[in-house]
Amino acid sequence: MLTVDSGATAWVLASATLVLLMTIPALALFYGGMVRGKSVLNMMMMSFGAAAVVGVTWVLWGYSEAFGGDIGGVVGNPFEAFGLMNIGIDDIGGSIPTLVFIGFQATFAVITVALISGAIADRTRFVPWLIFAGIWVTVVYGPLCHMVWGGGLLGADGPIAHALVAPMDFAGGTVVHINAGVAGLVLTLIIGRRIGFAERTMRPHNLPFVMLGAGLLWVGWFGFNSGSALAADGLAGLAWVNTFVAPAAAAGSWMVAEKIRQGKASSLGAASGVVAGLVAVTPAAGFVSPVGAIFIGGIAGVLCAMAVSLKHRWGYDDSLDVVGVHLVGGLVGTVLVGFWSTSTGLFYGGGFDQLIAQILAAGFAMVYCAIATAAIGLAIKATIGWRIKPAYEISGIDMALHGETAYNPSPSHHPAQPSVSLTLPTPSRPKIPTR
Repeated sequence: MLTVDSGATAWVLASATLVLLMTIPALALFYGGMVRGKSVLNMMMMSFGAAAVVGVTWVLWGYSEAFGGDIGGVVGNPFEAFGLMNIGIDDIGGSIPTLVFIGFQATFAVITVALISGAIADRTRFVPWLIFAGIWVTVVYGPLCHMVWGGGLLGADGPIAHALVAPMDFAGGTVVHINAGVAGLVLTLIIGRRIGFAERTMRPHNLPFVMLGAGLLWVGWFGFNSGSALAADGLAGLAWVNTFVAPAAAAGSWMVAEKIRQGKASSLGAASGVVAGLVAVTPAAGFVSPVGAIFIGGIAGVLCAMAVSLKHRWGYDDSLDVVGVHLVGGLVGTVLVGFWSTSTGLFYGGGFDQLIAQILAAGFAMVYCAIATAAIGLAIKATIGWRIKPAYEISGIDMALHGETAYNPSPSHHPAQPSVSLTLPTPSRPKIPTR
C-alpha cells in the first residue's frame, strides 16, 4: 500500500507556489517593465489572463491530456480525468497525493503560455490572446508535455529511446522553453511588427521593474527545478545548487559580452542573463554537476546575448526577446545535456547517443510547435484578427483596451480647463551659461 511522504508533499506544494510566483507577479513585472509605459497594464494582464484561462483548462482536460492514458504516443486521453472528478484526496502517485502533482504541473502550463506573450507585446488585442491561450495549451502544450513526461514519443518508451537513449528534460527545456520560444517566433511573423519597429528605439519604461521581476523569477525557479525532483532529497538539492550557479554564470557572461560589444554592462543585460541561465539549466538541473551547470550557464549567457540582436538583422519583431532568451536558451540547455550529463554525457564517457537524442528531441519539439502554432495563429488572424487599431497602438493600449493607465497622465493629457491669467513680476536672476 502506498503511503504519503509528508516531507515530499510539503516540498512539492511549496514548489508549486514558487512556480506560480514566477508568473504572478514575477513575469508580469519583468515583462511589464520592458514594454513602454502606455502598455504596461496590458502586458501584465496577458500574464494574469494566461493564468485564468490555463488554470481552468488544466483542471477540465489539460492534466488528463498531458498525463492520461497514451493515445498513439502523442497525447493522453483528455476524458480519462476530465474535471478531476475521479481523483480524490486519497489518491497517491508515487509518494505524494495526485492532486499535489496536478497542481504543480498546472503552474508549468501557466508559465509556458505566459512566456509567449512577451514576443507579441505592444500590438495585440486581449481577447484573441485569451482565445489563443486556451487553444494553444490544448493543442500544443498538453500533447508535447505528454510526449516528454507522460509516456509519449519523446519519453523513456519512445522511438528515440529505443534507437539511442531516452532524451533528458528534467524540468522543461523542450516542454516549456523551446515550446514557448518557437510559438513566440511564429506569432511575431503572423502578427507582424510594431509601428515604428527598426525606425526608433523602444526602450523599457521601468528597469527597476525588470530587475525586480528577474529576481523573483530566480527565486521562483528553485521551485521550478528543485520541485521537479518530486521529493525533498539529494536530487532536489543538486537541482537547487545548479539553479543557483547557472544563472550566476550566465549573468556574468552576458555582462562581459555587453562590455566587449557596447563598452558598458547594463541592468537589462544582467537581468536577461539571469533568465537565460535559468532557462538553459532547466532541462539539465538534475543531470549535471554544478561545474557542468556553470559551463551551461556561461555558454547560454553569451549565445543569448548575441541572439537577441538577430531580430533587428532579420526583421522579426520579438518585442521582449522571447526567441533570443527562451528558444535559444532552451536549445542550448537541451543540447548541452548531451555533453555534461554525468551519467550518459559525451564528456563523461557516454558517447554520442545522448547528444544525438537531445538534438532529435529538440528538433521534433520545434517542428511540432511551429506547425501547430501556425495553424492556430493563422486561424485567429483570418477570423477575429490579432492587431489593435494603429491609432490605439500609437496612443496607448492600456487606455484603449482596458480603460485605465498605469501612471497618472501628464497635464497635457487632461481636458482643457478654464485658465486664470495672473500677471506677476518676474524676479531677476543671473544668467546661466549653456553648454
